[in-house]
Amino acid sequence: MDTSFDIQGYMTKGVERVVADALRATVKNPRESAYMLKFAAASKKASKKRAAAKEAGEHIPPFLIASITSSCNLHCAGCYSRCNDATTDQKPVDQLSAEEWKKVFDEAQELGVSFILLAGGEPLLRWDVMQEAGKKPEILFPVFTNGTFIGENYLDLFDQHRNLIPVISIEGDRDKTDARRGEGVYDKIIGVMDDLSDRDLIFGASVTVTSENLKEVTSDAFLRTLSARGCKLVIYVEYVPVTEESTELALSDEQRDHLLGEVDRIRSEQQDMVIVSFPGDEKSSGGCIAAGRGFFHINSHGGAEPCPFSPYSDVNVRDSSLSDAMHSKLFGALQDQDILADDHKGGCVLFEKRELVEAQLASIGS
Repeated sequence: MDTSFDIQGYMTKGVERVVADALRATVKNPRESAYMLKFAAASKKASKKRAAAKEAGEHIPPFLIASITSSCNLHCAGCYSRCNDATTDQKPVDQLSAEEWKKVFDEAQELGVSFILLAGGEPLLRWDVMQEAGKKPEILFPVFTNGTFIGENYLDLFDQHRNLIPVISIEGDRDKTDARRGEGVYDKIIGVMDDLSDRDLIFGASVTVTSENLKEVTSDAFLRTLSARGCKLVIYVEYVPVTEESTELALSDEQRDHLLGEVDRIRSEQQDMVIVSFPGDEKSSGGCIAAGRGFFHINSHGGAEPCPFSPYSDVNVRDSSLSDAMHSKLFGALQDQDILADDHKGGCVLFEKRELVEAQLASIGS
């Protein structure tokens, strides 16, 4: 990778912007605002830990993605997790226990990780892990959920632990959401959003952006619908093709530039919402921020992977510290060999270069 690029500074500024946006978005909600003020202080403390580690020659990413289960009740069209066999209908076997996830969360806090994105499968199927996450108020846990399991028990949990932020998947209007997620899902999650809003609970929306729904999900009408229901966070996730047949759904370079422009516009106009784009503009970040540069992924069995779209691992957190996992040989090779560089067609660089990733993993194991 380009050693002249200050990835630590870039990621720290990104964290500061998200925290500042969150404070602004929650200013009219006293309980959320009170928590966000405390989190802002914890985030500054974590940034100092990461800066101290950098001075000692160790890079600590501020983000972590944790897929806490391989189970899910839905069969969404084009699901990368099912296509990678990371999510199945079989009873989960040998997944990390709640105690093992607690150890990960404890180590993450000690290292200075500020955000842990909880994913799956469907993360709300792991009530035990969700309870452990709630005990870490210094870390913000966006919970990427299909929303169908949010009932009174989870409403109470989110109320008691404001560091747990449900981020509900939605594809646009009813037709597009139900077409991908199943009939009736749209009405279910709209009802859930209303329930969250009725209890003054902060929640977000996760939108998978494809070549087919780009214009709709960045439209003022769509955003007004979310805002009117109390949504305070929108995360745009660029669709990553998981089969050759689905590559046409990935954004073209022109569409990707359009999305980035729309994100900038929306940020300036939607002052009561936090807007995040993933992976975002890799040109401004010196390349892909996966594989420990800005974040990495832990799968439900403990394997440390570059990201959820690149399911390759040479280290398991069961057998090593979180710090060791962050600096795995695979992650180092991906960075040193410039495999994360932004010289691909768009979408996910690690998907496009998956043969190179596989070759690196094979060379480590030989």
